[in-house]
Amino acid sequence: MAGVLDTFRLDGRTALVTGGNRGLGKAFVLALAQAGATVALVARDAERNAAVVAEAAAEGFEVLAISGDIAAGADVDRAVATAAAELGGLDILVNNAGTCIHNPSWDVTDDEWDSVFDLNVRALWKCSRAAGGYMREHGGGTIVNVGSISAMIVNRPQWQPAYNASKAAVHQLTKSLAAEWAPVGIRVNAVAPGYVSTEMAPVHKPEFQQHWIEDVPQKRAAEPAEIAPTVVFLASDASSFMTGSVLVVDGGYTVY
Repeated sequence: MAGVLDTFRLDGRTALVTGGNRGLGKAFVLALAQAGATVALVARDAERNAAVVAEAAAEGFEVLAISGDIAAGADVDRAVATAAAELGGLDILVNNAGTCIHNPSWDVTDDEWDSVFDLNVRALWKCSRAAGGYMREHGGGTIVNVGSISAMIVNRPQWQPAYNASKAAVHQLTKSLAAEWAPVGIRVNAVAPGYVSTEMAPVHKPEFQQHWIEDVPQKRAAEPAEIAPTVVFLASDASSFMTGSVLVVDGGYTVY
């Protein structure tokens, strides 16, 4: 019988991480590799992709970088097919790629709204369909979606209605796919981070300190590496009886 820590291992598993060349995505790529998975990432910036490959190699891990824009349907199919072919299968999909626009509702343009939903929801849907289709034919797998506490609260002081609505859609889509795909051996869960110190979240700017830092019970933002273990957990057999769950990792922000 496997020991409890063994259930967190991903040896022999293969994984694809979208938006895996910076911030949270890069942390997820490295954490999955450290847990034993063979990992591919897909992102648009080839130079940043190569930097992650080099960083992983310095730690003793081989990562496959796929350049592509998952907002384009053809790139989604190519990324999933390439990952499955080059890695020898596809057991794990981490839907991490996302974007946020800070703009009051009165000022949000149709193009801004569409750009947020195209990446945060439509691309996630298409990646899930493509990877899920492969998993269905090959014995199952796990999908981990990156949601947000923004699906549960309204952020302050900035207004970001498109992002908040898109992440609420991600949470509900997670539950919908989990229910439908459980019979074919595919688990679908999500992680909902709070404020994390990344390029997309300028947590150290003075104008955000009160609501982004002081309102957090732990009085700080997270580092990407603090969110990564939750993704490993959801991707691993340690969470084998979980599907349709949204795990909040926010330093206590949403308890108030």
